[in-house]
Amino acid sequence: MTDLIFLLLVFFVLASTMSVPNDIKINLPQSKASTNTRQVVAKVYIDNLGVYSVAVGKAKPQEIDPEMLEPFLENLQAQDSTMYIALHADEDIAYKEVVRVLDIANENHMKLVVATKK
Repeated sequence: MTDLIFLLLVFFVLASTMSVPNDIKINLPQSKASTNTRQVVAKVYIDNLGVYSVAVGKAKPQEIDPEMLEPFLENLQAQDSTMYIALHADEDIAYKEVVRVLDIANENHMKLVVATKK
């Protein structure tokens, strides 16, 4: 009986030390995964100043007002319902800017991937 209690104590002590606190600084743009999408129709860029740019296919990125991003993406989706959005966001921008694009994609049932560097 004592052995069972000791094993349970050891288990709970080890399990509680394995939990990760939420205040760890992380660098989200880093990734070792090498998964690539087959088709990227629209690329949304957000630079370190919060300026939005959009590129369709292999075209050169053009600056766009954040309020015009959703209608622009909806128009692309109307043309091709299988489109992907690749989000290229600077690691130093506010997280709310990334969430804005995620919300647009989620509300309109668009496929979105977040681009990272290896």
